[in-house]
Amino acid sequence: MSNIKSPLPTPGTLPYLLLELTALSGEFPTEQMNRLSGSESYKANILARLKSDRLLRSYSHDCLRGLRLTAAAKRALSEAYPDRFAELLSGETILNEPKYDIPSRLRLHRMAEVFVTMLRSGFDVWPWEKPGIFLPDEKFESAFITRPAYYTSAEVKGIGVQANKIRSSRATGILFTPETILAVYNTADGEMKWEYRTEIRLKVLLEMDICHRRLPDQYSGITPDAIIFGSGMEQMLPLMEAKTSGHKYYVLDGDFPHFYYLTGDHYGEVLLRLLFMPERKMQLDKILMQDLKPGRYSLTENDGFDADGNPVLFGYTCDMPRIHRFHTALSLHEKSGTIICFDFQERVLRRICGERVSFVCIDFDQYEKSVFNIPP
Repeated sequence: MSNIKSPLPTPGTLPYLLLELTALSGEFPTEQMNRLSGSESYKANILARLKSDRLLRSYSHDCLRGLRLTAAAKRALSEAYPDRFAELLSGETILNEPKYDIPSRLRLHRMAEVFVTMLRSGFDVWPWEKPGIFLPDEKFESAFITRPAYYTSAEVKGIGVQANKIRSSRATGILFTPETILAVYNTADGEMKWEYRTEIRLKVLLEMDICHRRLPDQYSGITPDAIIFGSGMEQMLPLMEAKTSGHKYYVLDGDFPHFYYLTGDHYGEVLLRLLFMPERKMQLDKILMQDLKPGRYSLTENDGFDADGNPVLFGYTCDMPRIHRFHTALSLHEKSGTIICFDFQERVLRRICGERVSFVCIDFDQYEKSVFNIPP
């Protein structure tokens, strides 16, 4: 770490965090300030001071409001922490010189939203704190993932010429856990427009370059899964349709065995922790199984059976292909079943699954209080 004096805030403080987030985002959406810790008045004062010190500037156009680093901030960060920011904040990259058209800015905002969710979930997100999995071949060193780590699409592109094949991928990044790898997407408050072949090439890159060539000791034989975030549960509806407005890529095709839908808010933060803390998930599943008979072979996918012999599915992870198979099989065989989910998921899942599926709801607030301690 350099001793060069600069107008930068002290590392570890909220003002410095905001500069880091903006540097890693290219343009940090102003609305995401609400998800950072601290009172609204405190955050407003911080933002005003950073602008006064000419470290941040606002950019607002076409109803999109964001924060960008000033030239002075880029210079100060690069001089104070060259190993972290010098390369990041140089050259004609989308993070150093973000574009001004709406699609490019929306892309940056969606990437930032996921980044904040991963950060608040306690996952490793900072490039200087993670193994360099996507470094070019000549710089890559063997690595092992011991805790969840999220790599942005900008980091993925660092792998080299292979990245040219996935340039138009909608993925915001890749999540690694000790057990699996997941492509990560964010549809925000819109409808995702997929390019089937590009997303398949992304999956192939993860399987061949990462699972089999770079990290075979940990991920050999693993089939990557996927997560998609949305601004609310309603964005799950078009994803569960057989086709998505004529676009070529279908979530339900089975290319990703598990494709989870999570909201890009506090609910999503808690569910991320639950999904990738195996001991917590096993604990919840064990509680839910207390009133069920163990799962057995059935024409309908299930986690167990109720007292009447009807299948029950644990749907609280919003694993879309699994939920689709469950309610489709019930309709096909004219049977009834039950999905167990969190209360905030119920309304949309009812619309997806129809009358043959009944619901048992877990009180989200009570569950969170009893298990997790994530600051609001």
